Amino acid sequence: MAETQTATKTKKKPPQAKAAGKKSCSVAGCKRAYRAKGLCFFHFKKWRAGELEAKPARYKTCSKPDCKKKVAGHGLCQEHLDAWTKSRKKNQAKAAASA
Repeated sequence: MAETQTATKTKKKPPQAKAAGKKSCSVAGCKRAYRAKGLCFFHFKKWRAGELEAKPARYKTCSKPDCKKKVAGHGLCQEHLDAWTKSRKKNQAKAAASA
């Protein structure tokens, strides 16, 4: 019979700070060590997810309210851009039919 091997669990270490921990996170009240972009690993993850308001966004976001997706064109995400293009084509077809 085949023996099953159990994987040994290893503890994950928290991300190591850059600059030997001399710098700290730039978010007010945070004393964690700097990791990237002047932020600790915790705030860096929040920044990447678009949840950190203190820093500028990672990339340009959609201009529609409550939409934080990446811009595809004309200041809109791909979903809103497709809807806008579709409505525009529909309006052009109506204008051509009435003329």
